[in-house]
Amino acid sequence: MAPSLIAPVSPSSEETIHRMEATKFIPTSYPSNAQTREYAESLDQADTLRSFRDKFIIPSKANLKATKLAKPGLSADESIYFCGNSLGLQPRATSAYIQAQLDTWSSIGVNGHFRDLEDSPLKSWQLLAEQAAGDMALIVGASPEEIAAMGTLTANLHLLLASFYKPTESKHKILLDWKAFPSDHYAIESQIAWHGRKPSESMVLIGPDEGEYIISTEKILSIIDEHASKTALLLLPGIQYYSGQLFDIPTITKHAQARGIIVGWDLAHVYANVDVKLHEWNVDFAAWCTYKYGNAGPGAIGGAFVHERHGTVDYSQGEDKPVFRHRLTGWYGGDRSVRFKMDNKFKPIPGAGGFQVSNPSAIDLAALCSSLSVFNETSIAQLRAKSLRLTHYLEYLLLAGTTDETRKFRIITPSDPNARGAQLSLLLNPGLLDKVAQRLEDAGIICDKRQPDVVRVAPAPLYNTFTEVWTFVNELKTAIA
Repeated sequence: MAPSLIAPVSPSSEETIHRMEATKFIPTSYPSNAQTREYAESLDQADTLRSFRDKFIIPSKANLKATKLAKPGLSADESIYFCGNSLGLQPRATSAYIQAQLDTWSSIGVNGHFRDLEDSPLKSWQLLAEQAAGDMALIVGASPEEIAAMGTLTANLHLLLASFYKPTESKHKILLDWKAFPSDHYAIESQIAWHGRKPSESMVLIGPDEGEYIISTEKILSIIDEHASKTALLLLPGIQYYSGQLFDIPTITKHAQARGIIVGWDLAHVYANVDVKLHEWNVDFAAWCTYKYGNAGPGAIGGAFVHERHGTVDYSQGEDKPVFRHRLTGWYGGDRSVRFKMDNKFKPIPGAGGFQVSNPSAIDLAALCSSLSVFNETSIAQLRAKSLRLTHYLEYLLLAGTTDETRKFRIITPSDPNARGAQLSLLLNPGLLDKVAQRLEDAGIICDKRQPDVVRVAPAPLYNTFTEVWTFVNELKTAIA
């Protein structure tokens, strides 16, 4: 049996407050044969999660070359799919879940909103979002009431910013990532303008030192301190999509809130990738997509977190005078007990559900629930543990036999396993990207490239293997030799 590559070490109680995970993972040394395919295969044999790969449809190499719609499995030769940071693979359960929703619709019509059917994996449509929210809560460290399955990432950010961004003359700035995903940048920019302010005066970009890609926690905290007196809100990605850096969410959140700043997180690259504890860390709000490591399908319905203290509904002034946090309201955010009274007296669902606006798509929710059914068979902590081993082995093989002088790429993702997710971002020497991309394509390896010179490689613990990591590195090094 192959040795464990990551040894868990219990931190002190003081460290636990400031670390992102309950345990700190310390890489151990590799044996002399660690660069061989046989060693990679031995790691796969020792992997207790290896059976989860069978729960996904792995595109074949023949399918990748197809120009005509076809069923999967055109050949038995499977591709290597390292693109879960962009779009996860389809669970085998998805077609059955979607078919169950279609059968419900076709057989009982509008009654599908209210009737649970025996032998269906899905609850009635009006409860389906709650079914998904309860399962997602286990992944992000929250109570089910703090989670809503709704909308899509950018739309949810707009809804949350409409509630949490309350600029004044003295406090109006939003602190954000220097290389924020464009959609986040646009959302923040437009929210500031919506309030009649100039983005050039109210947006503060937090970036790394010149020539670097990693932003130290100390620098983030210092910029928070520098702008605290005029800052209303901080919105950062849990993981920076380009570099793959995992930010110290609890430390940054606590530091900013102590200075009167509302803290939100875009968890697009964190959800189903890294174990987080949103409630325990006192995060004000967060939003994420579910189609990356969450495997819910392209453009799938998103998720939102609102801490319980922001979701309370107070009826002390009377049954018809609920007091709640201001938000953009809609029919579906109203409490189910009064939703169909149609009296235009809004009484929100307590918690994140009260931030819903519209009736969610049952098709989308069926796909999301199918992916969550896979996560329900394990835990995010177990997946994270395997992910740490996979990505550390990837890093080891990439660096093996090279030096800073001879290496034709630079890993711009943090070398500390606890400061990254599944992804490693490789900054290639100028002119190599097209050559590398073609070599990987010819080998049936799918990963993401970002112009001008970055390849993002993200082995997903649910369906990727150590042998695939070994094969990828072999192809990459051959391409740049």
